[in-house]
Amino acid sequence: MDAFYASAEQAAKPSLRGKPVIVGGLGPRGVVATASYEARVFGVHSAMAMAQARRLCPNAAFLIPRFALYRKVSDSVMRLLHTLSPLVEPLSLDEAFVDLEAGGTEATVEAARAVGERLRADIRAVTGLTGSVGLAGSKMLAKIGSEQAKPDGLVIIEPGTERDLLGPMSVRTLPGVGPATAETLRRAGIHTVAETREAGEAELVRLLGRAHGTSLFLMAEGRDERPVVAERDAKSISVEDTFDVDVTDRTRVQLEIARLADRCVRRLREAGRSGRTVVIKVRRYDFSTLTRSETLRGPTDDPGVVREAAARLIDSVDTTAGVRLLGVGVSGLADYTQEDLFAQAAQAAKAAKAAKAAKAAKAAKAAQAAHEALEDAGHPPGPERPEPVGERAEEASEGAGKPRHWLPGTDVRHTDYGAGWVQGSGVGRVTVRFEEPWSRPGRVRTFAVDDPALEPSEPLPLLRPDAGPGPAPQGEAASSDGTTDPAEGMGRDPREAEGPDGSAGAGGGPGQGQGQPVTSRP
Repeated sequence: MDAFYASAEQAAKPSLRGKPVIVGGLGPRGVVATASYEARVFGVHSAMAMAQARRLCPNAAFLIPRFALYRKVSDSVMRLLHTLSPLVEPLSLDEAFVDLEAGGTEATVEAARAVGERLRADIRAVTGLTGSVGLAGSKMLAKIGSEQAKPDGLVIIEPGTERDLLGPMSVRTLPGVGPATAETLRRAGIHTVAETREAGEAELVRLLGRAHGTSLFLMAEGRDERPVVAERDAKSISVEDTFDVDVTDRTRVQLEIARLADRCVRRLREAGRSGRTVVIKVRRYDFSTLTRSETLRGPTDDPGVVREAAARLIDSVDTTAGVRLLGVGVSGLADYTQEDLFAQAAQAAKAAKAAKAAKAAKAAKAAQAAHEALEDAGHPPGPERPEPVGERAEEASEGAGKPRHWLPGTDVRHTDYGAGWVQGSGVGRVTVRFEEPWSRPGRVRTFAVDDPALEPSEPLPLLRPDAGPGPAPQGEAASSDGTTDPAEGMGRDPREAEGPDGSAGAGGGPGQGQGQPVTSRP
């Protein structure tokens, strides 16, 4: 998919079509997840620091990611791919390999081209977005082709042309060549794929080791034997948070680890898995990263067990100088647990009983305090002056005067004005543009952040539910009808944040939070 997150935002927001859009973390440590092609003209790209992106393209619309929307669009695209072949290997929300031969496509250039063109048309019809297709005899070459086809194109790398195509490309083009490998090759005078091939297999093995050197030589020759794998079995499940400000308080670190452990277990249970090894990750103020792990007696999905193991692990790490990232993961996955189910049930019942007793005591205390306060004021409690107690008292105290935070790009609905999205907020006000994916660019209105008529809402579909034409192509700007500039009011408050992606085979980047940690792995 082309600039997936940004293109989806342009399709959802008519006022942003044809204008620069940058999606990612908006805080001090925010990272660009995806930039629209209009923003890329200014040099903005994925994984760039958001602060630098703001300097390069200050008039862009800066938005947080909306993964609920992206997953729906991704699901639609993946369903289309599965109509072509049973062998579909998703790499991310917006990219996948498809083995067309397994789906019965004839192994000719003409047949492959026809399938690719039909797929692009189907994606546009179903999602309103564009995708780029690379067709080749291997995964490596198909990915290179899809990158060359961007945006909204199709490239076929025909048999026999692979070596000539790869020769002048940087060695970083080849799978498995990261910064460390590239530096090793650079010191040996190897910069391009052609030079890698000319160095020979023996020299690459000497520099990189047998497995890596042999694999790299074959790929430099244009040979990639990796099959398309339909199902990838996860080896671990983990969550991470990056903080706007380095955390030095030991109690805060322990609380964050416990919270991450609970989130990790939720993901574990959603996947129907359990795990034997608990792992924590700590990135210090100086970017040094360490991990600690503990292997349990058997697989578990018990939050208490994972939380306690993570707590023991963090106790062995010195965090006094400050940490910028914390993570908790579970590996050694299994489809079952070995805990004593009766012991778990007894433990849960005991915890529920204790919580009920604590709630009753709290309610009694709140009722007594309210009674005494009213007596002191000369107003004995009665039916005409009910006072909240227990849970109602907690809800009342939490809701009273507590401002809500609205992040740019958030979906909202107003009682009078209908559906819209947040352009920006700060100093107690929130600016909303009211429009729908299939409408003309909408008007902008400003409200108090705690306006009861304004509520968060679910993303609208990109195409009108009653079927109709899709949104305007991303290269075509919708008419403005005199409305306020879409970037107006965006990113006014530097405390606002969140954040990740990659387009059509690119990677992703973490985002940051608004005074709170924001998960860097959606």
